[in-house]
Amino acid sequence: MDRPLRRGAVSRLPVRARVLASMVLVSLLVLILAGGAAYLLQRVDTQRGIDGSLQRTAGEFVQLAETGTDPQTGESWSTADRLIYSAMMQTMLAEDESMIAVREGEVTWTPHRDQRVRLDEDPQLLEWVQEQTPITERSIRTVQTDETTYRAVVLPVLMPEDEAETLFVVAADVDAAMVPLNRTFGTYAAVGAAALALAALIGWLTVGRMLTPVRRLRETARSITESDVSRRIEVTTHDDLGELTTTVNAMLDRVESAVVSQRRLLDDVGHELRTPLTIVRGHLELVDPRDPDDVAAVRELALEELDRMGRLVEDILTLAKAERTDFLSPEPTDVAALTRQVAENAARLGTRNWVVQVGTAATVALDSQRITQAWLQLAQNAIRSSPDGSTVVIGSAEEADPSGARVLHLWVQDAGTGIPAADQERIFTRFARGAGASRAEGSGLGLSIVSAIVAGHGGRVRLDSVPEAGSRFTMEIPLPDGSAATEDGTGTDGATEDGAAAHPTTTGAKP
Repeated sequence: MDRPLRRGAVSRLPVRARVLASMVLVSLLVLILAGGAAYLLQRVDTQRGIDGSLQRTAGEFVQLAETGTDPQTGESWSTADRLIYSAMMQTMLAEDESMIAVREGEVTWTPHRDQRVRLDEDPQLLEWVQEQTPITERSIRTVQTDETTYRAVVLPVLMPEDEAETLFVVAADVDAAMVPLNRTFGTYAAVGAAALALAALIGWLTVGRMLTPVRRLRETARSITESDVSRRIEVTTHDDLGELTTTVNAMLDRVESAVVSQRRLLDDVGHELRTPLTIVRGHLELVDPRDPDDVAAVRELALEELDRMGRLVEDILTLAKAERTDFLSPEPTDVAALTRQVAENAARLGTRNWVVQVGTAATVALDSQRITQAWLQLAQNAIRSSPDGSTVVIGSAEEADPSGARVLHLWVQDAGTGIPAADQERIFTRFARGAGASRAEGSGLGLSIVSAIVAGHGGRVRLDSVPEAGSRFTMEIPLPDGSAATEDGTGTDGATEDGAAAHPTTTGAKP
């Protein structure tokens, strides 16, 4: 007993086989429909031709019987035999037609022996002819015998000198008439089958060639491992599959970048976390438990290292969240109010001459908490690189880039030591520190977090720095056309506008 085809079994066939099977089935259906329709139409036309020929022959016989004269006497027909003989002599039969005369169950007249169809040799036809008497109307009927299928018309003939009625039969062998048609469509079927096989072969090769990028994609995907994601698929076409290959290559680029970045992050994190653990372990191994001062010193050092590890973990978590779609929660934000708030918070970070510059009153869709985090990180960096009492400027403005698009600029500018040109690109990478910076001054992730926050808003961070003259970090965020803004509000804020922002402070709170 055959097992039923389970649902989904066809879907497990290779794409190449499914596409080819679909092509072959559609082509076969077209051939069958076209050939079948043509065959049926031709068969109907052939049958109509047979019936038309029989009707003409029968009509000519009736006309001869009604209006003709006996060529021997010149008078009307006296016997059926004379009429039938004359009719057979004058009638041109088709190859598949024939005629006979039957009287009282006996065949009295037949056509020339060269006529291929012999009605007198089919006893079932003769029996049928006998069953047609008496005949009241002339019609063409189908007769099925063991020999063949006929279309026949029977005409009764009774002349003045006849003692019995004679039946004149004109018939055509339908099966024989259909032989040329069947042969033609047999050839059509053979040629169609050969064409279908050739089309299947060409389709197999063509589909295989078209699916080459997919096969390469599968092979490349199989070859990619955790340690090697560098393989790419060669783009050989410019169609949809070529675009798919390009898209997959771009995805692999992102995957490789993510894997390399993750690997580098893990290596750096491992190094950064091992260092404080090593320091704490070393001091604990050497501490004199009987010396209270030594114990207190080691305790203080361990707490500092643990605090630094805690900040490092928080920074790593922030960078990890930056890859998520819900990292930012933008909402309409008053840029001027945000600038003043950040300046007020930054004033508590160190003793500097804090100056606030507000050059826009725009309301922009921003994640104010993340922007504040990035802004304060830049302010903290400015404190580290500038001496006490120096000026640090926190500002915002709306400007146009070279293409005319509106861009929001949020900046922190200090008058510190500046950053060497060789370090200006490197400091934005993870765990990178400027020249002379110590591990105690930070985890090296601050600027990476700033870049991630700004990139999440669709912008970038620009650095302008001159050694021994100071640095300016600018967060450039593109503005949509619908942002509301006014032209007033430009100026330099002092103590009169920002409260505690313009005058030097003595607070040194850490962020």
